[in-house]
Amino acid sequence: MTAALARLRSWEGLLLAILIVTVALNLANSPYYLGVENIVNLFQLEIEKIIVALTMTLIIINGEIDLSVASVMGLSACVMAWLFKMGVALPLALLAALGSGVLAGLFNGFWTAYVGLPSLAVTLAGLIGFRGVARILVEDRAIGNYPAWFNELGQQAFLGPLTLSIMIFLALFAVVAVVLHGSALGRLVYVMGNSLEAARYSGVRTKRVKMILFVASGVVAALAGLLYAARLGSVRGDMAQGFELDIITIVLLGGVSIFGGSGNLVGVGLSIFVILNLRNGMGLANITGNTQTSVVGALLILSVLVPNMAQLIHNRWRGRET
Repeated sequence: MTAALARLRSWEGLLLAILIVTVALNLANSPYYLGVENIVNLFQLEIEKIIVALTMTLIIINGEIDLSVASVMGLSACVMAWLFKMGVALPLALLAALGSGVLAGLFNGFWTAYVGLPSLAVTLAGLIGFRGVARILVEDRAIGNYPAWFNELGQQAFLGPLTLSIMIFLALFAVVAVVLHGSALGRLVYVMGNSLEAARYSGVRTKRVKMILFVASGVVAALAGLLYAARLGSVRGDMAQGFELDIITIVLLGGVSIFGGSGNLVGVGLSIFVILNLRNGMGLANITGNTQTSVVGALLILSVLVPNMAQLIHNRWRGRET
């Protein structure tokens, strides 16, 4: 408990301070910042990324990584679009698209958990391969003209100002919080992230746990891809390209160790708000998308460097004391 409180006062406390400063600057720069429409847009324009970041949190705490999530998002949307164009009923096309997410997760899980290949290499191959399949299906065309009910899933508010995608995020956040911090599976995720060999010697079915996590990552990424398609109203082969940068940045900035075994959903939640407010503020200030991406990239570097440098300084200081 003491260690958890100390961590909350350190990294999560720093994130909270950054969030407060960011919100204050946004308030000073724009009178429209606190408007209901802007608050909803703050979530809606990045909602698919933060949905996928939740399962990415589980993956990275487990000591693995999934670089293919953005490609799975694009693949699922393209599978749906291609089947719809071929005359398949849209509900069936949506199920098939979710099925493509399951297959992608099984692919990543099999080679990582059962064959023993590094998840970095496996999911990098998936990033390239899944995107290639998506481009083969739709080529360079934009496929649209979906039924109105589908487009409304990503654009229309259903509960007050909340769209379906925001409600899915809130529900998934609660589910992941319970799994990670209040279930046996969550404890195994941490144990394996700290020491995979120790988990194996303790009788943990590590291969099954890894497979569950990668399949969950694939399904959630596929769902996010469909929500993205519904919000845009059309599908292209390059959909969600580059999203993995923002997704991984959210998780690492939230204090989740790139080496696995540590991190929590409180930090990831704060990181989500920090990045959403940064992007929203830069957008209100008419800062270009390329500059915004550069800022996110800098945050990714800092989120890896700062904790490791702090740990290095701490270890050296303790070494001098002893």
